Amino acid sequence: MSFEHIAIVMPAYNEADGIAGFLQEIVEHVTPLCTRVDIIVADDRSTDATAAVVAQLGIDGVEVQTQAANRGHGPTALAAYRAGLATGASLIVHVDGDGQFAGADIARIVAVSREQRAEVVHGVRRGREDPWYRRVLSAGLRLLVRPFAGRGIPDINTPLRAYQPAALETLVDAVGPDALVPHVHFSLAEARSRMRVRYIAVRSLPRRGAESTGTMWGATGQPVLPPRRLRTFARDALVELWRLSLRPSAPMRAMSEPVRRGA
Repeated sequence: MSFEHIAIVMPAYNEADGIAGFLQEIVEHVTPLCTRVDIIVADDRSTDATAAVVAQLGIDGVEVQTQAANRGHGPTALAAYRAGLATGASLIVHVDGDGQFAGADIARIVAVSREQRAEVVHGVRRGREDPWYRRVLSAGLRLLVRPFAGRGIPDINTPLRAYQPAALETLVDAVGPDALVPHVHFSLAEARSRMRVRYIAVRSLPRRGAESTGTMWGATGQPVLPPRRLRTFARDALVELWRLSLRPSAPMRAMSEPVRRGA
């Protein structure tokens, strides 16, 4: 399997300090692997100059799409996926704009997708330096969903993943446009429907830019306790997980291998 055209989709919020170098690194490593690369940055109404920095790079195939409103990571990632599908690319790669992956590892994800004919490839993060409460949250989530997935999923919410278009379109259509944690739903559905998924260990890097922890949770530095915004998000995400993926009549549970393969 070869990929003539790859689309890389990237949700971003307040990443002006580090996104230019990250995009240049991706272009350097991925461009040799195909004829055409499109990189679509879905800017979630950043309050800094993220959109302007991307627009001024002048790199062929790099485009910024500013969202109509600030909606958070999940809906912005889904908008980015839809934009990637609209390009007609033969592979869609998702990565967050905070630059916590190496360009060489993104190229490895593409290579594995090609060589192993995988419908989905996850980059499983190694060496994460997250606060204790985020590690506890991730571990608890893995334990919670394992009985529903039928097997372990090593990094259920990883933001580095590559999809063949048919598999991605099925997942995006099933989850809807507003999911808070689409990658968790995707990972569960991939396991249940027996998609050809490969898990590849990749390095987790510090966030690029001047502010090492970002602004997603309304706190700067490394707070000792979970910020209030994160606690609220975790509660809402669990409710959504039950509603969309875990309860017996959940929409994402309706996915099956015969339906997905068009049999």
